[in-house]
Amino acid sequence: MTRLAIVRQKYNPAGGAERFVSRALSALSAQGALEVNLIARKWESLSGVRAFAANPFYLGSVWRDWGFACAARQIWQREGFELVQSHERIAGCDIYRAGDGVHRHWLQLRRRVLSRRGRLAMLLNPYHHYVQWMERRMFLHPRLKTVICNSQMVKREIQHYFGLPDERFAVIYNGVDTAAFHPSLREHRAAMREQWQIPASAPLLLYVGSGFERKGVARALQAIVPHPDVHLVVVGHDKRVARYQSLAAALGVAARVRFAGAQNDVKPFYGMADAFILPTLYDPFPNVCVEALAAGLPVFTTLQCGAAELIRDGDNGWVADALDTPAQQAQVASWLACRADWPSLAAAARDSVAELTLDKMAARLLACYQRLL
Repeated sequence: MTRLAIVRQKYNPAGGAERFVSRALSALSAQGALEVNLIARKWESLSGVRAFAANPFYLGSVWRDWGFACAARQIWQREGFELVQSHERIAGCDIYRAGDGVHRHWLQLRRRVLSRRGRLAMLLNPYHHYVQWMERRMFLHPRLKTVICNSQMVKREIQHYFGLPDERFAVIYNGVDTAAFHPSLREHRAAMREQWQIPASAPLLLYVGSGFERKGVARALQAIVPHPDVHLVVVGHDKRVARYQSLAAALGVAARVRFAGAQNDVKPFYGMADAFILPTLYDPFPNVCVEALAAGLPVFTTLQCGAAELIRDGDNGWVADALDTPAQQAQVASWLACRADWPSLAAAARDSVAELTLDKMAARLLACYQRLL
């Protein structure tokens, strides 16, 4: 039996990358063709998965990532795993899953929204230099056999910056539990709307995600400004949430916005909504988009989001540039204007993830490992 080690530094129950890894580990373990191991600082308990702790002391983000990389390498070299798949930027792995995209490209996109002072601070931040250095070492390391990308967008970015050939890539979209995330979640609609004091017939957009600046909470607030009937629920944690509450008040939409904070179970929130919005500045392939589609919600997202590859404008959602607020407002208007067609939008959303089940994701991963072996 092939011994596979998956490397991921930390576990955040609300994090999209962590949810992907948990799902992938469980699905791969259930296949029975692999002995699945996990190297992490800490993790949830997963049946059939052996965990190795790599949790050295650190101060600061550079020391944190470098220390974990060294400890993880020591473990996989000691244990002699046939395949090492890292979800962190660590030189010397066999497989890298580029779930976090390309850091260099993210920095370029972030410069679009930063002040001159902010751009200078970013330039002087040693962590950004460390990540770019390690990213380059990893992609050009002779042991790296395959890069698993969760979108064609990320594959194009890696090829642009590092010149890897097509045969070094496998594009495997994130899988979703299509039984758990299902249009039947609408059974929560009435109770959830009553709990959060949202009118039963009000058009409701849902946002799910932490890191409000990157993922576009400000842009979601701006998108509903011209549409007085539209409500917005924001699910997720951000230490600057008060800033976005103040922005909602300044934009005149505070009465139509609910900040729900982080939630252990987001499924009832999908059930209460009519559509999903994620106007992210950069996201390789967010789980929340496929969860929303599986739940029958059309998705508003951006050209800088890998999940846009699943979206067909006006059919199962809409796509615009992340910083094109007028276009996003116009797309919400288009959605409102076709309210009679919302059932068709919901059906198209659900159909667009029919092939993205967890079992099929696991089968694609296994096929990738078999090619390597």
